[in-house]
Amino acid sequence: SWTVADAISRVLENSEELHSWRRRLLSACVKELIVMYNSCKNESKQEVERSMLLRLEELLRFVEEVDPDDWYSLVKAGLKYRYRDEAFLKLLNIAIQLLYKKESSLSQ
Repeated sequence: SWTVADAISRVLENSEELHSWRRRLLSACVKELIVMYNSCKNESKQEVERSMLLRLEELLRFVEEVDPDDWYSLVKAGLKYRYRDEAFLKLLNIAIQLLYKKESSLSQ
């Protein structure tokens, strides 16, 4: 449940610490998805995964950066175990657009 995280985010809403807090949440979310994908190779916890994917998408829109090692591990595990999962593929598409938009604008 994201109740505590949401409460802390509301408290930090207009502070300088909010971005740092969101970065930590994003990192935790990515690491949790990696663990889920590697430990539950079947899709038995779909509802929990969907909730995590939605939260990850939301956090990516604010933070727009992920630790490269975590990103690599998430993509690798996701493509290995969830390559047919529409929610994972949708997040992957959105994340690629958000994370690589600066590079694509530099090359144009």
